[in-house]
Amino acid sequence: MSDIVNEFNDYRVRMNDKILADNNKIIKRIFNLDTNAFQEGALDIKTKELLGLVASTVLRCDDCVKYHLETCYKEGLTKEQVVEALGIATLVGGTIIIPHLRKAYEFWDALEANN
Repeated sequence: MSDIVNEFNDYRVRMNDKILADNNKIIKRIFNLDTNAFQEGALDIKTKELLGLVASTVLRCDDCVKYHLETCYKEGLTKEQVVEALGIATLVGGTIIIPHLRKAYEFWDALEANN
C-alpha cells in the first residue's frame, strides 16, 4: 500500500483508539452516529460516500476527504464518478477548494497504485 495511504490509516486508527479510550459519552455517540449514517438506507452506500466526499471537500477537511475517497474506492466507484463529485464540490466551494482537490487527486492515485 502507498505510504500516504498507510500513514493516513495508521494515524487515524491510532488516534481514534486514543480518543475513544477516554470513554467520553458525547464523542462516542458522535462516532457511532457517523458510522450509522453511512450504512445502507434509502440511499445506497456509494451515494452516501459521494455526498460525504462533496461535503468534506467543500468544508476543506483533508482527512475527511481521504476517508471518503478510500471508502469510495473500496465500494467500487470509478475515478470518473469520483471526479464528477469533486467537480460539484469545486463548483459549490469555489477556487479555495483547489488545494484540497490536488490532495484528493494525489490520494486517489495512491489508492489506484495499490492495485
